[in-house]
Amino acid sequence: MPTRTEPEHAYPDHWEADVVLRDGGTARIRPITPADADRLVSFYEQVSDESKYYRFFAPYPRLSDRDVHRFTHHDYVDRVGLAMAAGDEFIATVRYDRVDERGRPAAYPADSAEVAFLVQDAHQGRGVASALLEHIAAVARERDIRRFTAEVLPANTKMIKVFRDAGYTQRRSFEDGSVHLTLDLEPTAKSLAVQRGRELRAEARSVQRLLAPRSVAVVGVSRRPGGVGRTTLGNLLASGFTGRLHAVNRAFPEDLRTVDGVAAVRSLGEIGEPVDLAVVAVPAERVPEAVADCGEHGAQGLVVLSAGYAESGAEGRERQRELVRQARSYGMRIIGPNAFGIINTAEEVRLNASLAPRSPVPGRIGLFTQSGAIGIALLAGLHRRGAGLSSFISAGNRADVSGNDILQYWHEDPGTDVVLLYLESIGNPRKFTRLARRTAAVKPVVAVKGARHTGSAPPGHAVPATRIPDATVGALLRQAGVIRVDTVTELVDAGLLLAGQPLPAGPRVAILGNSESLGLLAYDACLTEGLRPLPPVDLTTSATPADFRAALATALDDGACDAVIVTAIPWVEEPGATEPGDGGSGDGEVLAEALTDAAAAGPAKPVAVVHVEMGALADALSAATRTRPRARPEPAAPPGGPEPDATAPGSRPV
Repeated sequence: MPTRTEPEHAYPDHWEADVVLRDGGTARIRPITPADADRLVSFYEQVSDESKYYRFFAPYPRLSDRDVHRFTHHDYVDRVGLAMAAGDEFIATVRYDRVDERGRPAAYPADSAEVAFLVQDAHQGRGVASALLEHIAAVARERDIRRFTAEVLPANTKMIKVFRDAGYTQRRSFEDGSVHLTLDLEPTAKSLAVQRGRELRAEARSVQRLLAPRSVAVVGVSRRPGGVGRTTLGNLLASGFTGRLHAVNRAFPEDLRTVDGVAAVRSLGEIGEPVDLAVVAVPAERVPEAVADCGEHGAQGLVVLSAGYAESGAEGRERQRELVRQARSYGMRIIGPNAFGIINTAEEVRLNASLAPRSPVPGRIGLFTQSGAIGIALLAGLHRRGAGLSSFISAGNRADVSGNDILQYWHEDPGTDVVLLYLESIGNPRKFTRLARRTAAVKPVVAVKGARHTGSAPPGHAVPATRIPDATVGALLRQAGVIRVDTVTELVDAGLLLAGQPLPAGPRVAILGNSESLGLLAYDACLTEGLRPLPPVDLTTSATPADFRAALATALDDGACDAVIVTAIPWVEEPGATEPGDGGSGDGEVLAEALTDAAAAGPAKPVAVVHVEMGALADALSAATRTRPRARPEPAAPPGGPEPDATAPGSRPV
């Protein structure tokens, strides 16, 4: 952290910011201070002669003492310099100097400033200059500067593109061999869209780097079976992870070569190559040492399973803040701490960097939870029902990566069709609403909101408590197009229905079955949710699977029907029946076959089955729908409107 000085105005702490760059890495932007003289000289020495020429329009091999003083001493009003830092080193700088209408140095209230950038060549192409322009423009507006001017050599096409693509209103002219640019700093719809687009792409990329690593190091692997680290390593092996694995523990003896067949090392430095993802499973007091080892040897991201952070009180909260500061200083993003882990079932990755002993089968559902316990329950429920996942993230205290980041990733992910969220707090409701609305417009988003009536977030969360009433949260979710359900069981039901069935074309629902009571309950539930149910068709308790097949086929062919709910209860075999299903056979598999045959042969409409005490039917429907080809309209309509109170074939008993 730089030394705070007070030349003419106090050091502006609020200008400090962590940013995610185009490639998913992170960096820190902060004002330059006199204490940064050595950093600035070191930074300048690493910039190529060509980049220096573009900056100063002449050969400029080194900075003079006068230059260093000028570039590190600012009044934070008329002269401002910002640096982007990775670790303790500068990778880019930007400054503005207030000027008058003739381009000469001026003081407030002159409302123009000349701006100039310098980016290390190794970091060009990462969106560094674009991020710096956003921040220096915000600083300038705060200091009543309305426009930037810049002189750029015509050959400096990268810098010209940064200004052109920023979205601000601008004017360009060619004078004395250089391009003269003027940017009005009043935000425009285009400039705001550019900033949000850059943010979306960067945050989505940062999550993608965590979920698709080419190499993983598990830090804290015990020599003996058991323990969090050894368990996670075993789960990675069992999932068939396609990349390289490394077991890390500083206490390993020098002659230990492998653990469970995985190369064993005492630090990441012994691996000899950068590691994309590190899973940290050491006691909280040893995490800083592990993070430093990861950062110094090129790890791109961390999954911190270790507990003992904000969930444990004031000391833990400070430990958590320091964890984030330390990781970001190395350009790493964090899932956790106190996380359950992450899973990516894509065939080219097959990653289970979590404490879940069984990897889900590949599928089209993305699942995010803030709670490890709820994550366990949801994974188990989806597994029992034969549902497949594309990816799973249990973020724990979500000190860094949050549900907003994951939403941005899933919006872009072609392998995810349905998004399921278990949320206990919403740290930034405005941003969540914007991102949820954007995602829900192209794929269904279903959410359960925990802690509905406590008025506070769980103690480990790094966000302020959500103080808005639950009714307001519900309205926020509806306006964003998010389908809200009340329980994790309903979350599984809705996920299965949306992932395996076409979306309904309208609100009209046909109801049929062999229980008049269940039919009436389904009818009332549809009315409650704003749907338009048709009068229930009672097949009576003597209905055979063939009767169900015929009734379902008729309902699907009915142009006045957009979806079908089938209700079923066990029935007693009729005397004299000679074939399964010929006289009310109790064989649930036969009924499942009849229903799936009718659904496959009819028009593409959703069919939900509500059943009581028919476990064989549930198992058979799960098996049938697990591999059933998806029949989703293209393009998918936004979910909007109320969600059905029915469940997908193979769902839970009501």
